[in-house]
Amino acid sequence: MRQKHFYILLIIFMGMFLPLISRAQTPPPNDPVDAPIDGGLSLLLAAGVGYGVKKAYAKRKKTNDEVKDVNDK
Repeated sequence: MRQKHFYILLIIFMGMFLPLISRAQTPPPNDPVDAPIDGGLSLLLAAGVGYGVKKAYAKRKKTNDEVKDVNDK
C-alpha cells in the first residue's frame, strides 16, 4: 500500500515540475511576436457563412416540403 502511494505521489510530482525544466527556447529579444491571421481567419469566416447558408436553405426546403405535403392531403 505504501509503495502504491509513493508511485502516485511520484507521478503527481513529475506532472507538476517536469514542465518547468523542459521549456522551449526563448525568442530573440527584437523578434516580433505578431502572427498573421488574415488568411486563415478569412477562410474560416467564409466556411462558416457557407455552412450557415446551407443549413438555412435545408431548413427552408424542409418546411416548404412539409407545407406541400399538408396541402396535398
